[in-house]
Amino acid sequence: MTARKIIIDTDPGQDDAVAILLALASPEEIEVLGITAVAGNVPLALTQKNARIICELANRTDIPVFAGCDAPLKRPLVTAEHVHGKTGLDGPTLPDPTMPLQDAHAVDFIIETLRAHPAGTVTLCPLGPLTNIATALEKAPDIAARIAEIVLMGGAYFEVGNITPAAEFNIYVDPEAADIVFRSSAPITVMPLDVTHKALVTKPRNDAFRALGTPVGEAVALMTDFFERFDKEKYGSAGAPLHDPCVTAYLIRSDLFTGRHINVEIETTSELTLGMTVADWWGVTDRPANATFMGDLDADGFFALLTERLARL
Repeated sequence: MTARKIIIDTDPGQDDAVAILLALASPEEIEVLGITAVAGNVPLALTQKNARIICELANRTDIPVFAGCDAPLKRPLVTAEHVHGKTGLDGPTLPDPTMPLQDAHAVDFIIETLRAHPAGTVTLCPLGPLTNIATALEKAPDIAARIAEIVLMGGAYFEVGNITPAAEFNIYVDPEAADIVFRSSAPITVMPLDVTHKALVTKPRNDAFRALGTPVGEAVALMTDFFERFDKEKYGSAGAPLHDPCVTAYLIRSDLFTGRHINVEIETTSELTLGMTVADWWGVTDRPANATFMGDLDADGFFALLTERLARL
């Protein structure tokens, strides 16, 4: 099996960090061509820095990291320091990166990479707001037909919203960008809150990360220790959901997930439901299906995979 070529588009974020580490620990299945940073959980100056911190934690300074868009297409940036802390990676104490940030803009890297590789061989993995991806699609419409798949974390249906009553954070931050992506005709697989809220880091699961006895295992345990306080208080849950690693895990073990190929539309005009992913789960409209919307996860299998792979780093 040849490794799947991917670009990780991200706004780290502790769960983004775990998603990146899982990808870098899985070279048989995943070849990371580059990491593109976007403003989201924290501003761009921190997300591009955090992406490089994580690469260095994994001893992968060969991965090129690019800075992208520092604000949504049409709106002021909304961030999530209340969840992720002031750095975005609060929890462990990690050194500032020494590896360089690439000179090129993330959007140009995405476009050039899709054009340089055979059509249908590069997968985009957005873990944050979709600003970089939408900007690339707007700037170079020809790339839509070249994308193998867009596997993204974002949206919700049964779990509704985590930043407003109706909207999930990544989609809410830049709903216009999400609308462009979902209308692009590229194959899309969505990891919504419906799935990610089932990927809960309970104490035994976090103890397993810590028991790896490695800098990566300790850092991941400290990250989840930090950001679980928000989810425990908000949801009354047993731990923090690892949203973004669901994207990476799907690339390695798609059998861990189940969902439906349905129509998904993005609300961009309503003040009440701005950023809502209107998912036609029950097929009550005649709108054509444009995304595979995941609905369930084998959580034990997910954490077994994650722990086994993190042990490699």
